[in-house]
Amino acid sequence: MTSRMPLPSGLPPRMPTFGDNLLRRACRGLLNLSGWHLEGELPDCARLVLIGAPHSSWWDGIWGLLMKVGIGAEVHFMIKRELFRGPLGWLLRRLGGIGIERSAPGGVVGQMVDTFDHNTSLWLAITPEGTRKPVARWKTGFWHIAHKAGVPVLPVAFDYPRKRIVLGPPFETTGDMNADIKQLRMFFAPYQGLHHGL
Repeated sequence: MTSRMPLPSGLPPRMPTFGDNLLRRACRGLLNLSGWHLEGELPDCARLVLIGAPHSSWWDGIWGLLMKVGIGAEVHFMIKRELFRGPLGWLLRRLGGIGIERSAPGGVVGQMVDTFDHNTSLWLAITPEGTRKPVARWKTGFWHIAHKAGVPVLPVAFDYPRKRIVLGPPFETTGDMNADIKQLRMFFAPYQGLHHGL
């Protein structure tokens, strides 16, 4: 199912999804009005680590959130556990936030591997650059999570000149972290973020 339309008409059966609702329809409308669209094939996979790059603006999160809600994709992201208090916590959970404790034994990687181990269906989104500024090296946490959990990595590129979010093919880690990251970075090379590329 490859699409150059703003949103795909159907979703893979094993992909984590949620039903149609008013918010989903509103996000679809905003994407249509803005001209942003999705390109590539949504994998028929129940569990994976999704990496988004280039990450050069807070707008990446806005467009990514609009797209995930608009297509009905249940995509989760990590956020500090301290922020899950009161009404903000309810909103973060609704949007897909997973609370993490950075000082916990095993660290963030251990917590996320454990989360994968206890879920038969989970798409987890991570920005490997770790910041909106240009970086020479990616943070490697996403690779360790995917490799230890035994799940593929789905590369997702933001391409601002053409107003598109581009899905790459799922990538299986090999055990050679440096070679894997080098290959993944090659996928992102043609794409331009709002303020920079990779």
